[in-house]
Amino acid sequence: MRRIHATLLLAVLIFSLAITAPAQAAIPSRTAPVVNGLLFWSNGCPHCETVLRYTLPPLQEQYRSQLDIQMVELVTLEDVDEFYAIFTAFGLSKEQIDVPLLLINDAPLVGAEQIAAELPGLIEQYIAVGGVEPPLILGEHSALLSRALPFTSFDPDTLIQVEEETSFNGEWLGWAVMVLMGIAILLVVLAFIRAFQGKPLATFQGWLDWAIPILALIGLGVALYLTYVEWSHARAICGPVGDCNTVQSSRYARLFGVFPVGLLGALGYIAMLATWGWRRWRSGWLAKQAGVALFGMALFGTIFSIYLTYLELFVIKAVCIWCLSSAVIIALLMLLTLPAAAQWLAASDETEA
Repeated sequence: MRRIHATLLLAVLIFSLAITAPAQAAIPSRTAPVVNGLLFWSNGCPHCETVLRYTLPPLQEQYRSQLDIQMVELVTLEDVDEFYAIFTAFGLSKEQIDVPLLLINDAPLVGAEQIAAELPGLIEQYIAVGGVEPPLILGEHSALLSRALPFTSFDPDTLIQVEEETSFNGEWLGWAVMVLMGIAILLVVLAFIRAFQGKPLATFQGWLDWAIPILALIGLGVALYLTYVEWSHARAICGPVGDCNTVQSSRYARLFGVFPVGLLGALGYIAMLATWGWRRWRSGWLAKQAGVALFGMALFGTIFSIYLTYLELFVIKAVCIWCLSSAVIIALLMLLTLPAAAQWLAASDETEA
C-alpha cells in the first residue's frame, strides 16, 4: 500500500514539474535598464547636425539597446508652433527654446553644447537607478509625436548627402543680391579714395534726395512685416522664390537668440527717416552732421545684410525674398547717402592739412 502511495506521489510530482516547467521558462530574466529620450531637430540646422553626426553615434554604440532616442523632425511652421507650445509648458521661455532639444526624464537639454556636456553623465546616472521611461508630454501633440523615429534607424550621412546634391530654390537670387552689395561696398571705397584726393562726389538734389525717405519707408514696411512673422510665428507669404519660413524659423532670425532681426531693421529705418527729416528741415551743426549719420547707418545695415545673406546661402540653405529686398534697399540708401559722407571726409582732410 505504501508503495502504491509513493508511486502516486512520484507521478503527481513528475506531472507538476512537466506543467510548471514551460511556464517558468516563459518568465523573462531581468532586462537591462533602458534610458529613453526624445530629440527635436530640424533639417538645415548646423547644431542639429553636430548632435546627429558626432554626439549621439558614439553614445548609441556604447550603450546599444540601453539607450533609446526617438527623433522628431520639425518640418513646417505648424511643427515649430507646436514645439514652442510643448516646451513653454515645461517652463521654458520662447527665447530659451531652440533645436536641437533633447528631452530626457522630463528635463530638456537645449543646444548641441548642453547635450554633449550633460547627456553622457545623465545616461550613466539613470542606468544606475534602473533606467528612465519615455518623457511624458501633456496636451494634444500626438500627430507630431507619432512621426518619431528611433535614432538607430537614422543615417545622417544620407541626409547630408541629399542636402548637398539638391540646390535650394532662390539660391541664384541670393547670390545676385550678394554681388550687388559687394559692388556697392566697392563704390564706397572708390568714393572715399577720391574724397581723400580732394575730389568728393556732388550731393544729390531733387528727386534723388527724396528717394531716401521713400526707400526708407518701403524698408520699414518690410521690416515690420518680418517683425510680425518673427513675434507671432505666423506663416510668411514668400511668393514663388525662396523659403521665408525656413529662414524666419531658424535661430538666426533673432539677434543673440532674443532680439528679432526684423525689429532691429525697423528701428534702423525709423532712425534714418528721423535723421533725414532733421537734415532737411533743421539747421545748425547737428543738421550738417545728419548726412554723415545717414551714411553710417546705411553702411552698417549693408554690412549686416551681407552677413545675413551669407547665413541664408551657406548655413540655413534657404533665402527669404523679404530679407533680400531689405538688403537691396539698404544698399541703395548707402549709395544715395554716400556723397554727403565723401564731402565730409574731404572737408576733414582739408582742415587737417
